[in-house]
Amino acid sequence: MFGFFESEQNKKVRSHIHNLAALARVDGHIDEREMNFLVAVGKKNGLSASDVRSAVSNASTHVLHIPDNDSERFDQIFDLVDMMLADGVVDDNEMDFCIDMAEKLGFRKAIVGVLVRKISMGVRDGLPREQIKEESQAFLNFQGKGEPTHGNGL
Repeated sequence: MFGFFESEQNKKVRSHIHNLAALARVDGHIDEREMNFLVAVGKKNGLSASDVRSAVSNASTHVLHIPDNDSERFDQIFDLVDMMLADGVVDDNEMDFCIDMAEKLGFRKAIVGVLVRKISMGVRDGLPREQIKEESQAFLNFQGKGEPTHGNGL
């Protein structure tokens, strides 16, 4: 049973790396800062640098795995926005990609753009991830009153 769980977790991490790599490629290439970011996310989730580089080069075989809970979904969109900011240049295609991915991750379309921008501003202002997450969760819960949601504010 543990081996199966580990395999599913590995699939989720690789899927997340593929999503981040796809975002990095929106401008036509992955620069050094973006690759360093990908490696850091991979290492944080138990992958070696070579595993990350392999996952990035094999991104064409990518299948999106949606996280099981709101916290993981937020962490994925947070990392996508952080990746968008990694090279210091945010273009409309990158923003559109983040917004599209947030929708695929289950965030309500009505608040996706605001959520991505809120995370962007928090990252740029140097706020800790947990503070941005807490403030965003409060925002998501506030916006969700009277609307059907997926779980905790999504």
